Amino acid sequence: MTALLKVAGWIDRLNGWVGRSIIWLVLVAVLVSATNAVVRKVFSYSSNAFLELQWYLFAAIFLLGAAHTLQRNEHIRIDVIAGRLSRRTQAWIDVFGTLVFLLPMVGLVVWLSWPVFLEAWQSGEVSNSAGGLLVWPARLLVPVGFALLGLQGLAELIKRLGFLMGQAPDPLALTPARSPEAELIEVLGQAAKEKGKS
Repeated sequence: MTALLKVAGWIDRLNGWVGRSIIWLVLVAVLVSATNAVVRKVFSYSSNAFLELQWYLFAAIFLLGAAHTLQRNEHIRIDVIAGRLSRRTQAWIDVFGTLVFLLPMVGLVVWLSWPVFLEAWQSGEVSNSAGGLLVWPARLLVPVGFALLGLQGLAELIKRLGFLMGQAPDPLALTPARSPEAELIEVLGQAAKEKGKS
């Protein structure tokens, strides 16, 4: 179990890094959207590429951020009944849900989406819209995002089993978390400090 908990820790660090990194995609999406609006109003020019880039960025934020959301236990839960149960029972419910629903669904989506990405990549598929972008980067987001989600599901399964065996802390224990806004301010502050040093 100790080795498995180390693997879960590595997965947590990977998805933590991905989750912190995609914060920047939110800023990029806002800048692309604002630029598109200004260019359209001021110069009466618009491009489908701007719109598709926004869609790609939003897809990347959602798909790549799903694993980080699971890691932080911030996904939607309906705890009308489960919230009244003991922590051990809640952990068993999570083990069951991960094994029966999450991991099979992730495996199916990765298995079905990978050939779609490969076909788009090999053919150089471009959007049907005039001035549209290549499609394969968006298609790649699906298997990569779900693979990260599957890895995080595996890490959560290990942590819950470790808790049930008495070898790990309660993964559902509420820890005071900073808001996403506070985290973004911290990341921007660190980037400014690093830029000031160079």
